[in-house]
Amino acid sequence: METKITRPQSFVGVVVKTAMKDTATVRVDRYVKNAKYKKYFVRSKKYLAHDPGNTAQVGDSVTIVATRPISKHKHFKLVPKA
Repeated sequence: METKITRPQSFVGVVVKTAMKDTATVRVDRYVKNAKYKKYFVRSKKYLAHDPGNTAQVGDSVTIVATRPISKHKHFKLVPKA
């Protein structure tokens, strides 16, 4: 039997808010194509990400990965730059 290795979901986005302790709000943009007019446009969604030590600043481009639920709305964490 084959064992399938799955990677957690990850997104690249921009930090838009850092007002909360150990939390950053990250906006993730994606391009969507309209079925009728065949035109592409941007859809955005905001995620709360765990940021221990408040290392991210507003405007930073960051990568977030899915993790266990940290709070009611936080299910992602920031990936440190390698």
